[in-house]
Amino acid sequence: MTRTTGKDQLSFQDPVNRFPDISPPKQHQPEPGLDADLVPRADLGEKSYRGTGRLEGRKALITGGDSGIGGAVAIAFAREGADVALNYLPDEEEDAQHIKDAIEGSGRKVFLIPGDLSDKEFCADLVAEATEKLGGLDALVNNAGRQISVANFEDRSDEEWLHTYEVNIHAMHRITRAALKHMPPGSTIVNSTSIQAYKPAPDLLDYASTKAAINNFTKGLGDYLAPKGIRVNSVAPGPIWTPLQVSDGQQKDALPDFGNETSLGRAGQPTELAPAYVFLTSSEASYVIGETLHVNGGMMSP
Repeated sequence: MTRTTGKDQLSFQDPVNRFPDISPPKQHQPEPGLDADLVPRADLGEKSYRGTGRLEGRKALITGGDSGIGGAVAIAFAREGADVALNYLPDEEEDAQHIKDAIEGSGRKVFLIPGDLSDKEFCADLVAEATEKLGGLDALVNNAGRQISVANFEDRSDEEWLHTYEVNIHAMHRITRAALKHMPPGSTIVNSTSIQAYKPAPDLLDYASTKAAINNFTKGLGDYLAPKGIRVNSVAPGPIWTPLQVSDGQQKDALPDFGNETSLGRAGQPTELAPAYVFLTSSEASYVIGETLHVNGGMMSP
């Protein structure tokens, strides 16, 4: 499978043209969407991410880890020395197998745990299974998210609104609560928020409001867990080219201009997010708590 590939993340390079300024054609995939069918393909760091041992021996659970940002984070964690458990929807198995191959090719263990995070019983089962298979748990990346664009606010149903909240914030609470029983001092939690928490698009108000809630959740939980030696932080991506965008995450007419509003003038690639998650999970960030790292190509945010 051909991927857009820049130099590795440690090389000196111009950020404007490290990756091409893509103009995605109008396209549609049924929810949740697949990296395998994305045009153009996203770069998850399969060929470009170079590890330096910063997560050696860590045991990580990553939700939404089959594709997009989660897939890139999973590859980066493995290249940095971590073993990984990946959660994803059963319909995303093809993408999950691709990430599995990349991780195993890096010499690390990976365990695939498909399931729907809107099922609260599954959230607890996911943590238990991941901990058992990994032989412990000291890193959690709450990345899974649901984003559905609805042009007219009045047309968004209660069912759609509640489903987005179930996946984006309720599942995060349930998984984190279950994970804390297993996480020793030195463990880390990194949550995926978004530029949408600060600059909400009118067609994404359910998604955007969950991301604002994640910011608040991160700061409060970070304060609570810091004395226990567990650090909680978040990453706020800008417009990143992932299957989320083509499976009703954006209005189709907007796809060709996706990412053009950034200071760099282009959309980001998932692999450009991965170093932020690695940093917040590593001991290099031992004094960073309740923080949100903005990786958004220069979009203005607090």
